[in-house]
Amino acid sequence: MSNQEQYNQIIEEAYENYLNGGDIKWLKQVEVDTPIGKTNIPIPYSKEEFINKCKTDEEFSGNRGLKIEERSLTEEERLNLVPNSKAIIEDVNSFVNFEQKTVKNYLDELSEYIPTKLITITHKDKKIEVYE
Repeated sequence: MSNQEQYNQIIEEAYENYLNGGDIKWLKQVEVDTPIGKTNIPIPYSKEEFINKCKTDEEFSGNRGLKIEERSLTEEERLNLVPNSKAIIEDVNSFVNFEQKTVKNYLDELSEYIPTKLITITHKDKKIEVYE
């Protein structure tokens, strides 16, 4: 199973456990209109909100046993992910003189194909890294 598949599986399991947890403390409060006025009701976070909450709230993620860290990759790290990156660097260096391009500009143009972020997920003492 690839790291991406393991990442997806862990997120799915953690989110399912969250939805089935039943602890109102970990739900978001949404204001709604009722016949007697406005009131807050607790509802679960969406999966996207859940992931972001795990990234930004240590107490929330700790309660889930799930830690998600995200960071931008450096130019060097991004180049190392590209097959034949040495040849690419040489090509870019020749472009720099001709077209005033930089390695960063080159990588940004190819960002659809070259990851820009490293996401590290830790769950039950298992650490998985995926690129995005």
